Amino acid sequence: MEWLSLAFMQRALLAALITGVTAPAIGTFLVQRRLSLLGDGLGHLAVAGVGLAFLTGTAPLPMAVAICVIGSIGIEMLRESGRASGDVGLAILFYGGLSGGLLLAGLAGQGAGTLSGYLFGSLLTVGTADLWVIAGLGTVVLVVTLGLLPQLFTVSADEPFARSIGLPARFLNILVVSLAAITVTVSMRTVGLLLVSALMVVPVATANHVVIGFRTGLLTSMGLGAVAALSGAIGSYYLNTAPGSLIVVIAIGLFALSWPLSKLLERRRRPIIEVEDVVEPALHELTESHPHVHNEHCGHLSVQHAGHVDYVHDGHRHAAHGDHYDEH
Repeated sequence: MEWLSLAFMQRALLAALITGVTAPAIGTFLVQRRLSLLGDGLGHLAVAGVGLAFLTGTAPLPMAVAICVIGSIGIEMLRESGRASGDVGLAILFYGGLSGGLLLAGLAGQGAGTLSGYLFGSLLTVGTADLWVIAGLGTVVLVVTLGLLPQLFTVSADEPFARSIGLPARFLNILVVSLAAITVTVSMRTVGLLLVSALMVVPVATANHVVIGFRTGLLTSMGLGAVAALSGAIGSYYLNTAPGSLIVVIAIGLFALSWPLSKLLERRRRPIIEVEDVVEPALHELTESHPHVHNEHCGHLSVQHAGHVDYVHDGHRHAAHGDHYDEH
């Protein structure tokens, strides 16, 4: 446990914890909106922000946040206006962001190797200033996500209904993608821009296997994300491997374990019906003869049944069908 006394490990664990909690928190709404790959697109767009930071000589993290938020809002506006479908918008993010980032980094005299720390994460090199920025942005994401949970869930689950009850659907949609953009850029030093989408989606899918309810699933996914992030950070110290890749592998491992667990929980939740409690449906039987004509004044009790009237007669219910009566 000597690693706990190392300053860089302390910073790494705190950064991993923040990322592990915030990524599934906003990822829950992306999965609800069927935008699971949006994190990948925003990650590629953030590469352009990093390249622009190299070219202008500014800090990569704030520049990546600004570019990513602006790009995500632009794509959301295009999607809402109908000028670009969701998959077209993601394609623009994928290819435009990555190619633009590589081009800008090359113009700044930086090769692809310089970008690798941002593409695949560099958790153990997180500095004190980086940690403060990560903590501040992570706090913003969590406060807004949990504070506006009912509104964000409504617009993510059923946007027309959200509009019908007076919610500002456009603003909430922009807020969701903006929070996703912030989360992606916060995570680029921990799991990397190319792997962050996994941490946004996989814990959510795992939680959906084992719990019921949106709020419960949200909190469970945040806990699973924290477990995967902290385990990956600690494991990378002992295994001498990249923390980002180990974090994602652990998250996928938890998902694999949740599959048989979900089957077991499904069986336990399924109600058990005793054989003697099962009542066979009554069959319609044609009576041999029925000289009496039933009507509302015949003196027999009438009972409404499936769109017609049954009359109680000699312990049975009779119903007029054409030129005869059926016995129920």
